[in-house]
Amino acid sequence: VSEKDAQADYEKMMADASEKRAADSKSITEKSDAKATAEEALQEEKEKKKDTTKELMATLEYIQSLHGECDWLMQNYAARREARVGEIDAISKAKDVLNGADYALLQRRVARRTSFLGF
Repeated sequence: VSEKDAQADYEKMMADASEKRAADSKSITEKSDAKATAEEALQEEKEKKKDTTKELMATLEYIQSLHGECDWLMQNYAARREARVGEIDAISKAKDVLNGADYALLQRRVARRTSFLGF
């Protein structure tokens, strides 16, 4: 009787071991698939990060160039404003000349004064 019980226990243990091996094999396959999927997602995210980093660098370069342009505009604002005022005055005088005004007499008088003063 004990030999039959031992044989039954052995067969049960072998069946259990076989089921466990099958379950472990299935688990390994599922985990391998999950790992492959995770690695693929990781690679995609690395590529996205690389592209985003390139875009960020381009944006930072553009901002830097804008900053340089703004600095130049701020430094030269007074000179540009004076030039603009001179242009507006010249355009106004040109319109007056086209409408019949004569600035030649004024130019001669100014020239005589400056030559008299020694300028």
